[in-house]
Order: sequence, then structure tokens, then C-alpha cells
Amino acid sequence: MANTAATAGREETIRKVYEFLQTQSTLVLSTRGAEGEVHSAPLFYLVTEGLELLWLSSADTQHSRDLLAEPQAAVSVFRPTFAWREIAGVQMRGVCQTVDNLEREALVVGFRERYGLGDEFAAVIAGSRLYRFRPHWARLIDNMQGFGSKVKLEL
Repeated sequence: MANTAATAGREETIRKVYEFLQTQSTLVLSTRGAEGEVHSAPLFYLVTEGLELLWLSSADTQHSRDLLAEPQAAVSVFRPTFAWREIAGVQMRGVCQTVDNLEREALVVGFRERYGLGDEFAAVIAGSRLYRFRPHWARLIDNMQGFGSKVKLEL
């Protein structure tokens, strides 16, 4: 019985994280460079029901070069606000990889539709890589549930 309740609680948390991620548009990706320096970049993203995040980026960007050397990364997504009671967001840790051509086409169509990227972006998109972030840890923060309200999730 306890496992059933724990599983239901876990599934509910995954659903809440997924629904929150669907309401936002931009993640902050944090990577570590070869010299140990940390870099963060804001990126548009797609989210899967399994909480994987996908984005398009040039192979020449600092974060893309970092991910080649060290695929471990952290991601934050948060709701913009000036009121502490409205602070809500998701923090995640995981591993990044590029998406191969077999999957890429359908995912890029979804990305273009979500962000209204018309034909003028076709060349940029064609020259970009599609990255997948697979989280192994997540934390949902929601101050509307109380100051500092957090729920952790091992994935």
C-alpha cells in the first residue's frame, strides 16, 4: 500500500513539473567548460512527458562546446515575477546529448510550431543541432504553497 501511495505521489509530482514546464518558454542551461568555468545560457525549449527538454543551438556556442567535453548540465526554468509569493520554478540536473536525424525532423516541426519560427528561420534551424537534456534529479519550487515550498524528485 505504501508503494502505491509513493508511486501516485511521484506521478503527481512529475505531472506538476511537466505542466509547469509547458507554461514557460525559456530555460537557463548551465554548463561547465574545459577549464572549469561555469556558463549559463537562456534557450527556448520543448518538454516531453518524460520531462526531457529539447532545444536548438549552434555547435559554435559556448554551451554546445562545453557539452561536448562534459555532458552533465543543470537547467532552471522559472516564472518571471517581482512578488515572492509568486516565485515558482523547476531546477534539474542531468545529461545532454544531440538528437540524431531520425528523431530530429518531427521534433523540429514541434519546436517551429511552438515558437512560431517561420521560413525565415529555415537556414538557421538547418545549421543548428538539436539537443536533449535527460534529467536524473528535479526540484519543483512553488512559494504559493508556502515560502520555500520544494518537492524533490529522483528520476
